[in-house]
Amino acid sequence: MRYKLLIEYDGSRYAGWQLQKKERSIQGELIAAVTTVLGQAPVELYGSGRTDAGVHARGQVAHLEVVDDRRLRPDQLLAKLNAELPHDINLLSVEKAHPKFHARFDAKERVYVYEISKRRNAFAKKHVWWVRDPLNIVTMRSAAALLAGFHDFRSFGDQSEPGQSTLVDLHRVDITESEDRIFITIRGSHFLWKMVRRVVGVLVEVGRGNMTPQDVEQLLTEPSRTPAKYTAPPSGLFLQAVFYEK
Repeated sequence: MRYKLLIEYDGSRYAGWQLQKKERSIQGELIAAVTTVLGQAPVELYGSGRTDAGVHARGQVAHLEVVDDRRLRPDQLLAKLNAELPHDINLLSVEKAHPKFHARFDAKERVYVYEISKRRNAFAKKHVWWVRDPLNIVTMRSAAALLAGFHDFRSFGDQSEPGQSTLVDLHRVDITESEDRIFITIRGSHFLWKMVRRVVGVLVEVGRGNMTPQDVEQLLTEPSRTPAKYTAPPSGLFLQAVFYEK
Protein backbone atom coordinates (compact mmCIF):
# COMPACT_ATOMS: atom_id res chain seq x y z
CA MET A 1 0.00 0.00 0.00
CA ARG A 2 1.33 3.45 -0.93
CA TYR A 3 0.30 6.60 0.92
CA LYS A 4 0.85 10.29 0.26
CA LEU A 5 1.77 12.25 3.41
CA LEU A 6 1.52 16.00 3.91
CA ILE A 7 3.86 17.09 6.71
CA GLU A 8 4.71 20.22 8.67
CA TYR A 9 7.74 20.48 10.93
CA ASP A 10 9.99 22.79 12.86
CA GLY A 11 13.48 21.84 11.73
CA SER A 12 15.32 23.61 14.57
CA ARG A 13 16.19 20.42 16.46
CA TYR A 14 17.02 18.26 13.46
CA ALA A 15 19.94 17.67 11.11
CA GLY A 16 17.65 18.02 8.11
CA TRP A 17 15.12 15.81 6.35
CA GLN A 18 17.39 12.98 5.27
CA LEU A 19 17.92 9.89 7.43
CA GLN A 20 21.27 9.97 9.24
CA LYS A 21 23.03 7.44 11.44
CA LYS A 22 24.15 9.64 14.32
CA GLU A 23 21.83 12.64 14.06
CA ARG A 24 18.09 13.12 14.46
CA SER A 25 16.29 13.74 11.18
CA ILE A 26 12.69 14.31 10.08
CA GLN A 27 12.74 11.21 7.89
CA GLY A 28 14.19 9.16 10.73
CA GLU A 29 11.46 10.23 13.17
CA LEU A 30 8.74 9.40 10.65
CA ILE A 31 10.20 5.97 9.91
CA ALA A 32 10.42 5.25 13.64
CA ALA A 33 6.76 6.22 14.09
CA VAL A 34 5.66 4.01 11.18
CA THR A 35 7.68 1.08 12.54
CA THR A 36 6.02 1.46 15.95
CA VAL A 37 2.49 1.76 14.58
CA LEU A 38 2.64 -0.95 11.91
CA GLY A 39 5.34 -3.12 13.46
CA GLN A 40 7.41 -3.49 10.31
CA ALA A 41 10.84 -2.59 8.99
CA PRO A 42 12.43 -1.57 6.72
CA VAL A 43 10.05 1.17 5.57
CA GLU A 44 10.13 2.99 2.23
CA LEU A 45 9.64 6.71 2.83
CA TYR A 46 10.73 9.38 0.33
CA GLY A 47 10.24 13.14 0.56
CA SER A 48 9.76 15.66 -2.23
CA GLY A 49 13.12 17.18 -1.32
CA ARG A 50 15.82 17.24 1.32
CA THR A 51 15.59 20.26 3.59
CA ASP A 52 18.82 21.20 5.38
CA ALA A 53 19.48 21.31 9.11
CA GLY A 54 17.36 23.99 10.76
CA VAL A 55 15.03 24.43 7.77
CA HIS A 56 11.28 24.10 8.35
CA ALA A 57 8.29 22.92 6.32
CA ARG A 58 4.63 23.84 6.16
CA GLY A 59 3.89 21.56 3.22
CA GLN A 60 6.49 18.82 2.77
CA VAL A 61 5.16 15.87 0.79
CA ALA A 62 6.36 12.28 1.15
CA HIS A 63 5.23 8.88 -0.03
CA LEU A 64 5.12 5.88 2.26
CA GLU A 65 5.16 2.27 1.00
CA VAL A 66 4.10 -0.35 3.56
CA VAL A 67 2.42 -3.72 3.85
CA ASP A 68 -0.57 -2.62 5.91
CA ASP A 69 -1.67 -5.91 7.46
CA ARG A 70 -3.78 -4.00 9.96
CA ARG A 71 -5.78 -2.40 7.11
CA LEU A 72 -5.96 0.97 8.80
CA ARG A 73 -7.97 3.71 7.14
CA PRO A 74 -5.88 6.79 6.19
CA ASP A 75 -7.49 8.83 8.99
CA GLN A 76 -6.63 6.09 11.51
CA LEU A 77 -3.05 5.93 10.29
CA LEU A 78 -2.83 9.73 10.55
CA ALA A 79 -3.98 9.73 14.18
CA LYS A 80 -1.74 6.85 15.25
CA LEU A 81 1.39 8.27 13.58
CA ASN A 82 0.84 11.73 15.09
CA ALA A 83 0.52 10.12 18.51
CA GLU A 84 4.03 8.69 18.07
CA LEU A 85 5.72 11.73 16.52
CA PRO A 86 7.51 14.44 18.55
CA HIS A 87 5.71 17.72 19.05
CA ASP A 88 7.59 19.54 16.30
CA ILE A 89 6.64 17.12 13.52
CA ASN A 90 3.00 16.87 12.50
CA LEU A 91 1.17 15.02 9.73
CA LEU A 92 -1.50 17.23 8.18
CA SER A 93 -2.99 14.51 5.99
CA VAL A 94 -2.59 10.91 4.91
CA GLU A 95 -4.24 9.61 1.75
CA LYS A 96 -3.95 6.56 -0.47
CA ALA A 97 -1.75 7.16 -3.52
CA HIS A 98 -1.26 5.54 -6.89
CA PRO A 99 1.18 2.60 -6.60
CA LYS A 100 3.66 4.46 -8.85
CA PHE A 101 3.34 7.89 -7.22
CA HIS A 102 6.75 9.28 -6.25
CA ALA A 103 6.92 12.34 -3.99
CA ARG A 104 10.17 13.58 -5.47
CA PHE A 105 10.15 12.62 -9.14
CA ASP A 106 6.48 13.47 -9.77
CA ALA A 107 6.70 16.98 -8.27
CA LYS A 108 6.19 19.76 -10.83
CA GLU A 109 6.78 22.82 -8.64
CA ARG A 110 8.21 23.51 -5.21
CA VAL A 111 7.56 26.71 -3.27
CA TYR A 112 9.84 28.07 -0.56
CA VAL A 113 9.18 31.08 1.63
CA TYR A 114 11.95 32.89 3.48
CA GLU A 115 10.97 35.16 6.38
CA ILE A 116 13.07 38.16 7.35
CA SER A 117 12.38 40.16 10.48
CA LYS A 118 13.04 43.90 10.47
CA ARG A 119 13.30 43.98 14.24
CA ARG A 120 14.64 41.93 17.12
CA ASN A 121 12.00 39.39 18.07
CA ALA A 122 11.68 37.64 21.43
CA PHE A 123 9.59 34.75 20.10
CA ALA A 124 10.54 34.00 16.50
CA LYS A 125 14.34 33.77 16.53
CA LYS A 126 14.27 30.13 15.33
CA HIS A 127 11.95 30.98 12.45
CA VAL A 128 13.24 34.25 10.97
CA TRP A 129 16.45 36.01 9.99
CA TRP A 130 16.73 39.34 11.76
CA VAL A 131 18.44 41.73 9.34
CA ARG A 132 19.48 44.80 11.28
CA ASP A 133 20.14 47.02 8.25
CA PRO A 134 17.30 48.78 6.40
CA LEU A 135 16.56 47.06 3.08
CA ASN A 136 15.56 48.70 -0.19
CA ILE A 137 12.65 46.50 -1.26
CA VAL A 138 12.29 48.18 -4.68
CA THR A 139 15.86 47.37 -5.67
CA MET A 140 15.52 43.84 -4.29
CA ARG A 141 12.45 43.29 -6.48
CA SER A 142 14.37 44.49 -9.54
CA ALA A 143 17.11 41.95 -8.84
CA ALA A 144 14.57 39.20 -8.10
CA ALA A 145 12.92 39.71 -11.49
CA LEU A 146 16.26 39.02 -13.21
CA LEU A 147 16.54 35.63 -11.47
CA ALA A 148 13.22 34.33 -12.79
CA GLY A 149 13.48 32.05 -15.81
CA PHE A 150 15.53 29.12 -17.01
CA HIS A 151 19.14 29.83 -16.00
CA ASP A 152 22.38 28.19 -14.95
CA PHE A 153 22.43 28.65 -11.17
CA ARG A 154 25.83 27.08 -10.55
CA SER A 155 26.96 30.21 -8.69
CA PHE A 156 24.10 29.76 -6.21
CA GLY A 157 24.31 26.06 -5.42
CA ASP A 158 26.52 23.23 -4.30
CA GLN A 159 26.37 20.02 -6.27
CA SER A 160 25.13 17.31 -3.92
CA GLU A 161 25.56 14.67 -6.64
CA PRO A 162 28.43 14.32 -9.16
CA GLY A 163 27.44 15.50 -12.62
CA GLN A 164 24.20 17.10 -11.39
CA SER A 165 22.82 19.69 -13.81
CA THR A 166 22.89 23.27 -12.53
CA LEU A 167 20.12 24.40 -14.88
CA VAL A 168 16.96 25.37 -12.99
CA ASP A 169 13.63 26.78 -14.15
CA LEU A 170 12.91 29.42 -11.53
CA HIS A 171 9.26 30.30 -12.07
CA ARG A 172 8.92 33.36 -9.84
CA VAL A 173 10.60 35.29 -7.06
CA ASP A 174 8.20 37.56 -5.15
CA ILE A 175 9.06 39.92 -2.30
CA THR A 176 6.31 41.25 -0.03
CA GLU A 177 6.15 43.17 3.25
CA SER A 178 3.83 42.86 6.22
CA GLU A 179 4.47 45.14 9.20
CA ASP A 180 7.82 44.01 10.61
CA ARG A 181 8.37 41.08 8.19
CA ILE A 182 9.67 40.66 4.67
CA PHE A 183 8.67 37.52 2.78
CA ILE A 184 10.66 36.19 -0.16
CA THR A 185 8.66 33.54 -2.04
CA ILE A 186 10.57 31.42 -4.54
CA ARG A 187 8.83 29.02 -6.92
CA GLY A 188 10.68 26.61 -9.19
CA SER A 189 10.82 23.19 -10.78
CA HIS A 190 13.54 22.12 -8.34
CA PHE A 191 16.47 23.67 -6.49
CA LEU A 192 20.16 23.02 -6.07
CA TRP A 193 21.57 22.36 -2.62
CA LYS A 194 21.71 25.68 -0.69
CA MET A 195 20.38 27.56 -3.73
CA VAL A 196 17.36 29.16 -2.05
CA ARG A 197 19.36 30.44 0.91
CA ARG A 198 21.99 31.90 -1.40
CA VAL A 199 19.40 33.60 -3.56
CA VAL A 200 17.97 35.17 -0.40
CA GLY A 201 21.43 36.17 0.85
CA VAL A 202 22.28 37.88 -2.44
CA LEU A 203 18.94 39.72 -2.52
CA VAL A 204 19.57 40.99 1.00
CA GLU A 205 22.97 42.32 -0.11
CA VAL A 206 21.18 44.14 -2.93
CA GLY A 207 18.75 45.56 -0.38
CA ARG A 208 21.66 46.72 1.76
CA GLY A 209 23.23 48.48 -1.22
CA ASN A 210 26.31 46.24 -1.35
CA MET A 211 25.31 44.71 -4.70
CA THR A 212 23.35 45.94 -7.72
CA PRO A 213 20.76 44.13 -9.85
CA GLN A 214 23.40 44.10 -12.60
CA ASP A 215 25.77 42.22 -10.28
CA VAL A 216 23.07 39.62 -9.74
CA GLU A 217 22.49 39.24 -13.48
CA GLN A 218 26.22 38.69 -13.97
CA LEU A 219 26.15 35.80 -11.49
CA LEU A 220 23.94 33.92 -13.96
CA THR A 221 26.50 34.21 -16.78
CA GLU A 222 29.85 34.08 -14.98
CA PRO A 223 30.44 31.41 -12.29
CA SER A 224 31.28 32.97 -8.94
CA ARG A 225 31.67 31.99 -5.29
CA THR A 226 30.19 35.32 -4.16
CA PRO A 227 26.70 33.92 -3.27
CA ALA A 228 28.31 31.33 -0.97
CA LYS A 229 29.60 34.19 1.22
CA TYR A 230 26.08 35.53 1.63
CA THR A 231 24.22 32.27 2.37
CA ALA A 232 21.20 33.16 4.51
CA PRO A 233 20.80 31.22 7.79
CA PRO A 234 18.42 28.23 7.71
CA SER A 235 16.18 29.62 10.45
CA GLY A 236 13.96 31.71 8.15
CA LEU A 237 13.42 29.12 5.42
CA PHE A 238 10.18 27.14 4.99
CA LEU A 239 9.25 24.57 2.36
CA GLN A 240 5.79 26.00 1.81
CA ALA A 241 4.21 23.69 -0.74
CA VAL A 242 4.82 21.05 -3.41
CA PHE A 243 2.61 20.77 -6.48
CA TYR A 244 1.89 17.79 -8.72
CA GLU A 245 0.27 17.27 -12.11
CA LYS A 246 -3.06 16.13 -10.67
